[in-house]
Amino acid sequence: MKIRLEQPQDYGEVENLTREAFWNVYRPGCTEHYVLNQYRTSPDFIPELDFVMEEDGKIIGHVMFSKAEIILDDGTAFPSWTFGPISIHPDYKRKGYGLRLLQYALEKAKEMGIGLLQMEGNIEFYKHAGFDLASKLNIHYHAEPKDAEVPYFLAQELIPGYWGNREGTYCPPKGYFVADENPDAFEAYEATFPKKEKAFQEGQLPQFCQSCGMPLTRIEDCGINADGSTNFDYCKYCFKDGRFLQDCTMDEMIEHCSQFVDEVNKQMPKPMTKEEYKQMMRGFFPMLKRWKQ
Repeated sequence: MKIRLEQPQDYGEVENLTREAFWNVYRPGCTEHYVLNQYRTSPDFIPELDFVMEEDGKIIGHVMFSKAEIILDDGTAFPSWTFGPISIHPDYKRKGYGLRLLQYALEKAKEMGIGLLQMEGNIEFYKHAGFDLASKLNIHYHAEPKDAEVPYFLAQELIPGYWGNREGTYCPPKGYFVADENPDAFEAYEATFPKKEKAFQEGQLPQFCQSCGMPLTRIEDCGINADGSTNFDYCKYCFKDGRFLQDCTMDEMIEHCSQFVDEVNKQMPKPMTKEEYKQMMRGFFPMLKRWKQ
């Protein structure tokens, strides 16, 4: 087993490896390979921490690191870092390769003076590399309530005392959202790979219609593209035959959805009033693809 820096001639192989590693894991399909493809030219990318792992001359793993920042409560930006995607070929998963690759990379990051990392991931895996809930360090996640203990948002001080007793909020670097912000470019890039079937699977992150927020858990819930294929971004009530079924503003969509508050309350621990539901949607809808500015 060998770990070395990624080279330009590795790019295609590593992107295909990343696609294989993430396909249908967190959502139907994946975007991590496109994130990697675009990130290498970002000023946040750290080439000294862009590693591949080889076994018998074959690349079986990869990890990259990025500059990031935490916005302190006084509004100032505090320098920090993150990493990912970290990919292990499906044939080599659950054999310890991912942890070995990560531990090697973390040691190199520490040698470079990187003091603090935060990321989204499964604590049952990342705790073995020293990560714990970021809330324990008073680092909040941008998409969750400030007082929430977010189980997937993790952090680690590589240099003890680097963070101190500060408090702030983390948002992943913009580069991680490149597929959402450039959907046509992503689809063109994805078309250069062999076709793979998207599917809903147990253990994926919750998926929501990017127009009305309806949970998407089955292909039958999804919209239809102009060519008859499944659209995994929008529900069947919002999108059909390649177009939106409602010509409306975000506020009009919120008003329309508010009539279903009784149905939504069946899934909630505490019932909401219609006005409370509309207020919740006003906070949530601007993050949906259709309404994102």
